[in-house]
Amino acid sequence: MEYRDAGVRLEAAEEATRRIRAALRTALTPEVLAGVGAFAGALDADRLKSYAHPVLLASTDGVGTKTLLAVRAGRLRGLGHDLVNHGVDDLLAAGGWPLFFLDYLAADRLNPQAVAELVEGVAEAARAAGMPVLGGETAEMPGVYRRGAVDLAGTIVGVAERSELPDPSRVRPGDRILALPSSGPHTNGYSLIRRVIGDRDLFAPCPELGGASLADRLLAPHRSYLPEWRRLRAAELLPKVAAHITGGGVYGNLPRVLPPGLGAVLRRGSWSEPPVFAFLKNLGGIPDREMFAVFNMGLGMLLVYDPASAEQVLGLVDEAQAVGEVVEGQGVVVEGVDG
Repeated sequence: MEYRDAGVRLEAAEEATRRIRAALRTALTPEVLAGVGAFAGALDADRLKSYAHPVLLASTDGVGTKTLLAVRAGRLRGLGHDLVNHGVDDLLAAGGWPLFFLDYLAADRLNPQAVAELVEGVAEAARAAGMPVLGGETAEMPGVYRRGAVDLAGTIVGVAERSELPDPSRVRPGDRILALPSSGPHTNGYSLIRRVIGDRDLFAPCPELGGASLADRLLAPHRSYLPEWRRLRAAELLPKVAAHITGGGVYGNLPRVLPPGLGAVLRRGSWSEPPVFAFLKNLGGIPDREMFAVFNMGLGMLLVYDPASAEQVLGLVDEAQAVGEVVEGQGVVVEGVDG
């Protein structure tokens, strides 16, 4: 018997690896000592000497069932942006700045063209973040994944100055909550989304979405907030704490960064909700509270500031919106949803 008899095609893996190397070469930085193809990636850490007290941070996540919708639509490149930008935003919320990225791609059968499209998306997003992709894993695993399925995950490693790490103990009642808008569902809630839309045409113009298609709105890449974070850091206006609104929605993520005894009130209507959320709610008959427990509802990142600093940020970042405040208590209350 040969490996092919077990469903694994070595020639497909070799072609996929060749295309991966070509794609990721565009995201290399001068600090890379060993990248794709080595047994382990290597990065010159000399830049850490510029930090008085450097702290390393790491986060791992995946794109989840959004991959199934992307495969169905034949739009894979955006998944690479989803993967990298999700990691970048998690890192920013934790106080870090990108150093390097590692990715993991697996399927029942490797399609070199599909692999190339996915990894080119990863490379584009990594290049925009100014970090290299040091390596990763590509696996063909028949029997583990169902036919046509793709699994995409990644790990980001970053660095922070210890004095710039978020400090929940500085949060006070009356602090203001600002929002940076999302581009849509980002990478969360897609099991519910797929259940709601069923087998509807992904490419037909949809009046409820301003004439855009479901594919356009539901596969919009996860937004990176690194450009805004750079401006905030340059102005010495980093937030006290920040919450990246991912799995668990608004109710599940904002309390993670607030200290015991403090909660938040958000004023619905003070920010713009992308029409795709109202479309999904109406189509699926989803209760408002469930929407806020699953989706970001247009609130991609929430930042907490004292009132004076909040005003400065609103003048600095055009898209930032004041959406609520910190209060005594616990949990999140969304006015218009929770009474």
